[in-house]
Amino acid sequence: MAEIIVVTSGKGGVGKTTTSASIASGLARQGKRTAVVDFDVGLRNLDLIMGCERRVVYDLVNVVQGEASLKQALIKDKRFDNLYVLAASQTRDKDALTKDGVERVLKELADDGFDFIVCDSPAGIEKGAFLAMYFADRAIVVVNPEVSSVRDSDRVIGLLQSKTRRAEQGERVQEHLLLTRYSPSRVESGEMLSIADVEEVLGLKTIGVIPESGDVLNASNKGEPVILDAQSTAGQAYDDAVARLLGQERPLRFTTTEKKGFFSKLFGG
Repeated sequence: MAEIIVVTSGKGGVGKTTTSASIASGLARQGKRTAVVDFDVGLRNLDLIMGCERRVVYDLVNVVQGEASLKQALIKDKRFDNLYVLAASQTRDKDALTKDGVERVLKELADDGFDFIVCDSPAGIEKGAFLAMYFADRAIVVVNPEVSSVRDSDRVIGLLQSKTRRAEQGERVQEHLLLTRYSPSRVESGEMLSIADVEEVLGLKTIGVIPESGDVLNASNKGEPVILDAQSTAGQAYDDAVARLLGQERPLRFTTTEKKGFFSKLFGG
């Protein structure tokens, strides 16, 4: 049975699409048949990060409105045979998606044997975000460790707990916290909230901490999910998050400042 995971946040620019691409790629690398769906109508970005923008012919809205079949719209990833992308539409209005249409697409993906369906949500609480989260079994709430991001995410968590199909059935969406752009030195200097601070405010357990890294932007510009860059700290941190998502134990890495030794201090290292 397919598990639907929504990647969501209260505000834009925190790394949702980067996270969706890396989580989906990581699941596929672990042998899971995975589809990643871009719900951000009008602001299509997932296909760019996945490196398949030139292969988009049909999109989610086309399938929802019956203008194309799911098979026509799904783009097979060039790196993993078990990973598929369903792009968002750049040209449609945000009311182009319907609850019934989205449910039909997700059911068809589940019936097609997918293990995981990763839904890349628009920011905030607009219709697209609501539809992305409504059918979710699990949610990855992406947060930058600063006050406005945490506050906005609190509203999204409230919706996950009250406005989803699971909530209506008296069940709970399993929520996970993923911190992005984390800088231990800025936490130590008081410029940034700590992991414990964010967990306490939001009441969620952390599934991953992605360190601040220029590798994320470099990977995105190349059309490569950063998780595939084994040399980057961000890629390794996403790999850890995927392992935890699948029930494996992994210690949190890249969450403390490196203590500099005598010689590095002496020579300005």
